[in-house]
Amino acid sequence: MFSHVMVGSNDIEASKEFYDAVLGVLGAGEPMRDEKEDGTVRLFYFHNDSIFSVSTPIDGQPATAGNGSTVGFACDSLEQIQALHDAAVANGGTTIEDPPGPRTSNIGTLNLCYFRDPSGNKICGLHRAG
Repeated sequence: MFSHVMVGSNDIEASKEFYDAVLGVLGAGEPMRDEKEDGTVRLFYFHNDSIFSVSTPIDGQPATAGNGSTVGFACDSLEQIQALHDAAVANGGTTIEDPPGPRTSNIGTLNLCYFRDPSGNKICGLHRAG
């Protein structure tokens, strides 16, 4: 259903350092960098047929985090959930909500972690517990 997810950043180099570490936990490599004549810079991380991108806004206005928006990354285990969260916090992210771990609801048990990137975007790691 989705072709890609893109979040905005006011400091592309800080975002690159953050996402290199965080997405490295999931196995993503170095992003493709796209620099436009107007000064816009975009980073594209490719992994498992998915694209995650970080961009300075093309309209020249400051990037802002979307209120009510969350980007979720699929993880392979509860241990990877913890590693994703730890990498985020160690690289300028901010932990939010409950500590990483299982949450049970009417859709079953999900292993989750939540944090904000250096630009304030809300990120989630999710593993469907068996």
